Amino acid sequence: MPNNRSLLKSSLANKSVVDRVIERITGAIISGELKPGDRIPTEVELCESFQVGRNSIREAIKVLESFGVVYIKRSEGTFVSSSFNHRMLDPMLYGLILEKDSVEAIIELRKVFDIGIMYVVIQKAKKEDIQYLYHELERLEAEVMSTNADAKRVLNQDIRFHAAVAFCTHNELIQNTADYIDRLTIPSRIQTMEKILGSDERIRFIELHRQIVDMVKVKDSLQIGKTIEDHYMFWKQE
Repeated sequence: MPNNRSLLKSSLANKSVVDRVIERITGAIISGELKPGDRIPTEVELCESFQVGRNSIREAIKVLESFGVVYIKRSEGTFVSSSFNHRMLDPMLYGLILEKDSVEAIIELRKVFDIGIMYVVIQKAKKEDIQYLYHELERLEAEVMSTNADAKRVLNQDIRFHAAVAFCTHNELIQNTADYIDRLTIPSRIQTMEKILGSDERIRFIELHRQIVDMVKVKDSLQIGKTIEDHYMFWKQE
């Protein structure tokens, strides 16, 4: 294993000591300087590298551990995590929540993500995946067209439908990221669902979802942009 002490040296920029340590360690992981399973330098080595006290180093490691980026083996040291942990996406989630004009930003983010997902789904979806999508679509239609339709139940099924679409990528990272983005959209989408159920647009709402599944079935990637844009027609009016 390479000597990791030198790779953690960095200039003291205009950030807190804790933030600089976090950024440098995560940067080393992203660049491949630190690999999954690698032991990171000890507290003493990090203190020497950053010329800071142990309290700052411990706080940085505590933050990284809380987000699942590293894990601690007592008496052995601190290691880079070797597998995905949902907590790794929490910083992104919090950042989006706090973003100014977050509703518009979240809608744009999800639209871009949905378009990207569709390209992957069209390439990778199997016959059984398409059957799965039609099944979830039927459940969504049943909820929407019910005489006692409830906005929360419709939203829950809509979430399941889009989770099914993400599942068809057969990419766990995409699925987990899609789940996080989906969670951010819930407050504005519940209002949209109430509006749809109180109007004569229920059939149109279902047809927009059917377009997605039909597009996957025939593998028509040329229609992705328009289909996703149409899919947002109700949400954009909120």
